[in-house]
Amino acid sequence: MSLVLDHLRLMARNNAYANERLYEACCALSAAEFDAARAGFFPSISKTLNHILQVDRYYLDALTESGRGRSVFDAPALETAAELAGAQTAHDGRLTAFCDGLADRDLKRTVPQDRGGDGLWHERVDHTLLHLFQHQIHHRGQVHAMLDSTSVAPPQLDEFFIRFDRHPVAEKHLANRLWEDTE
Repeated sequence: MSLVLDHLRLMARNNAYANERLYEACCALSAAEFDAARAGFFPSISKTLNHILQVDRYYLDALTESGRGRSVFDAPALETAAELAGAQTAHDGRLTAFCDGLADRDLKRTVPQDRGGDGLWHERVDHTLLHLFQHQIHHRGQVHAMLDSTSVAPPQLDEFFIRFDRHPVAEKHLANRLWEDTE
């Protein structure tokens, strides 16, 4: 297996782990705190998490060539942290399975992505996945910062890869890994 493929599989697991930890905190918020106006690209925790899920759906649809395209953005926003957590967890499982099913030959394959008025673009699978993970990290960071002004402390999200101080939730996501964690 290539280093790139291994990295993408690790990032899918890190993504699921970080989302689970973030949603643990968000589900502890009151509805008012979850929906309160805050500084960020999307002006609330609720709207930011809905954005993450919508974009995840868009890219996985493109990667699997399912044909929904931009219509994924027509789905109504989910209203509660619990609804979003369930939907994001299910999506993260599909994304991880997609990455696990890739072979090296798939990485440079291109998939069509509907860019609305800019037309149909063909992007590489590996580049799309790297973009998707970066998009997640970017917006999770915004939610993390938003949590700092709530009654719930933002969770630690960066202890996934290093064994020292690894959170038990990370261990769960690493349990199905396809590599050894040895010295």
